[in-house]
Amino acid sequence: MTIVSTAPPQNGLQFIGLTDAVHRAPVWQGSLDRLAFEPGEIKAKLLNLEQPCYIVRMNGQIGVTNDGLIGSETASSNQVEALVLLPSFSVQQLGDPTFRAFHRVQYAYQAGAMAGGIASVELVTALGKAGILSSFGAGGLPLARLEQAIVQIQQALPNGLYAFNLIHSPMDTAIEQGAVELYLKHQVRTVEASAFLDLTDHIVRYRVAGLSLNSNHQIEVQNKVIAKVSRREVATKFMQPAPLKLLKELVAQGLITEQQAKLSEYVPMADDLTVEADSGGHTDNRPLSCLLPSLIVLRDELQAKYGYTNSVRVGAAGGIGTPEAVLGAFMMGAAYVVTGSVNQACIESGTSFQTKQLLAQAETTDVTMAPAADMFEMGVKLQVLKRGTLFPLRAQKLYELYRSYDSIEAIPIKEREQLEKQIFRRTLDSVWQETTAFFQQRDPEQLARSINHPKRKMALIFRWYLGLSSRWSSIGEAGREIDYQIWCGPAMGAFNEWVNHSYLKEPQHRRVCDVANHLMRGAAFLYRIQNLRTQGLLMAPQYSQYIPTPSKK
Repeated sequence: MTIVSTAPPQNGLQFIGLTDAVHRAPVWQGSLDRLAFEPGEIKAKLLNLEQPCYIVRMNGQIGVTNDGLIGSETASSNQVEALVLLPSFSVQQLGDPTFRAFHRVQYAYQAGAMAGGIASVELVTALGKAGILSSFGAGGLPLARLEQAIVQIQQALPNGLYAFNLIHSPMDTAIEQGAVELYLKHQVRTVEASAFLDLTDHIVRYRVAGLSLNSNHQIEVQNKVIAKVSRREVATKFMQPAPLKLLKELVAQGLITEQQAKLSEYVPMADDLTVEADSGGHTDNRPLSCLLPSLIVLRDELQAKYGYTNSVRVGAAGGIGTPEAVLGAFMMGAAYVVTGSVNQACIESGTSFQTKQLLAQAETTDVTMAPAADMFEMGVKLQVLKRGTLFPLRAQKLYELYRSYDSIEAIPIKEREQLEKQIFRRTLDSVWQETTAFFQQRDPEQLARSINHPKRKMALIFRWYLGLSSRWSSIGEAGREIDYQIWCGPAMGAFNEWVNHSYLKEPQHRRVCDVANHLMRGAAFLYRIQNLRTQGLLMAPQYSQYIPTPSKK
């Protein structure tokens, strides 16, 4: 056997493969007018994923076709040689088929929650109607608005093709509890649990309250949980059964039954575990290439230990903004992929057009970490856009003051005046009055904990700015552009680079369904390209680039 290759032709295709010195490749049989040798026609054949792909050689020139047959005999010098054959490849073949079956969706793909209703009713509805799973961004919303969103989405998607976010709120447990009660009341059957540091009685209650036995004495799991994690210790908790201590407390309170508590011993806390790498918002900035394989191994170990009927699926999130990233995640073993930042710049997202324009201009390096409003006192940070806003610097300044002083009164006068003039644009006393009025309606316990605790009071005042800055971004508050808090990961910049020469460059043309379809179809196309490469076909760069084009109506 010798390695042979054709001379680099003008069409940019070259074949290098193992060919017998005597015998030629098999013969390709078909209509010669279906063979493509020109670059434009070749690219069209490669993109036709629904049909098989034949790489052929005729008179020393390499071409591509989607038609014909491979003969049993070898080709003679005047016949068309069949060099490579690839079968058709459907987008639905990417990822774990049980994810699609379990959630009744088209793709092994989910649009993750973006807090504050940025993952809006319109966004969830659009994707759900297209058969794509999406999670409503419930984090930070008043319970009345959350209930309104539940009603709207359930009316638009009576088939249940949606999820709702349940964000861990250690500083505001009433909100977490209230969200679970709404989900149980309205029979929301899929919850995306995020930012959890440990299991709480609220997430356990939601999960276990949906357990029952069917007529065949099999466990029915009505309340599905998709857990988004970035730490091994948290992943372990979601891939194990519910803790016995919390189960006993919930049974004692009459929130679950004894039978449900017993059934929970045989199911994990989550059906799906999303490995969150370098994402927007709450993130540990972990590299997906390290974190995903580690948690897949952990899943396998726990599956062997507990022997669940259905193994926990492990998906990938964070940095998913291009077809290359999507394919890379699937090739590392991800059961499904989750997008976030890239959806925020789409028409249907619940943020302002000003923010969408900033996001559409972002590069991969235009992100940084800043203090989080919901876990400010704990020093937790989240990833935000730094391009076009001073929020990251100002938020960090507030946290440094919080660490340095025990009360508002202890802050030096000049420093306080600067805060009031540049950041708050009002007196801190008036900010406290607004803060008091807010929490009296939403969560009076927050105020109760600040009585005789001046440092706690200072934290609530600083959180006024942190909380409103994300709202200013969402509604496009005029005059506050420099203070916009925009949750964003590096995937946004990668996406912008990918679509720079396509119709998706401008935010007014970006729709969440188009983004999902192009990411998945692009990944499937790249899978075909990689298969051709591994079989000896060298291609000019133009053939391996997937550029989104508008779908034909």
